[in-house]
Amino acid sequence: MVKAIVNIDEKANRVLNIIKAKENLKDKSEAINLIIESYGKEMLEPELRPEFIKEILEAQKEKVIRIKDFASHYN
Repeated sequence: MVKAIVNIDEKANRVLNIIKAKENLKDKSEAINLIIESYGKEMLEPELRPEFIKEILEAQKEKVIRIKDFASHYN
């Protein structure tokens, strides 16, 4: 766990207090973590997420089926 001292304005403080109360969190640190987690999910590209990388690596291990004529295979 990393500790940090941050300077926030009054409006940001009010928003943190609202999120803390709405989500029934213990302190503002949990509110900040929640905000960062949700923002991070939106901002990170899928290929950068560890779950996505794991999924792709597992897919690469699957057996490959060779198809000469794709259209006739699905008729």
